[in-house]
Amino acid sequence: MDMESFSNMQLDAMREVGNIGAGNAATALSVMLSRAVDMDVPKAELVSIYELAEYYGDPLAPVSAVFVRSEGEFTCSLIFFQDEEDAQSLVDLLISHQMSGMVLEDIPPEMRDSALTEVGNIILSSFLNAINVLMGGTHSISVPGVAHDMMGSILQVIASIFGQTGEYALIVDTTLKVGDIEKNVSGKVVMLPDPGSLEILFRKLQVL
Repeated sequence: MDMESFSNMQLDAMREVGNIGAGNAATALSVMLSRAVDMDVPKAELVSIYELAEYYGDPLAPVSAVFVRSEGEFTCSLIFFQDEEDAQSLVDLLISHQMSGMVLEDIPPEMRDSALTEVGNIILSSFLNAINVLMGGTHSISVPGVAHDMMGSILQVIASIFGQTGEYALIVDTTLKVGDIEKNVSGKVVMLPDPGSLEILFRKLQVL
């Protein structure tokens, strides 16, 4: 299956998966932070994994990435990207909510990574739950990993590792407005289906 062979109905189905997943993620974050979380209408696109770099900015920009592996009827890998500054803003919100009174500057890096992993895991699980509801299936999710590096380096690893198992990526790009916080927080979810997984999803959604 190449990019040209996807029908408009199939692409719309993937965008709907992205929309539902992003909505679930906003709801889950709202519960986690005990704040209202509004979300821009997300942009969802299905692209070749080797063209991922074209969808991002400066390859030298520092980013944070949380990644998980999902096994089940729909097998895939998922990654949650954020600019490093946005990632740390989310971490500050979570830690301030869970441990009020703690001086944010005194928080050690390993605690920050733990909080970032928790946020990323919630967001990625929300996307998987959206797929499972649509498919009527179940999944198991791996322990999340976290990485800090330049955008170009992380994308290169994605293409070299995941490109061996799948050729397509669903990119969901959105901006979150958290409660009374003035600064918007943006993030990107990248879903990398295994070979055959998209066909299973399309069949379940009756668009194959």
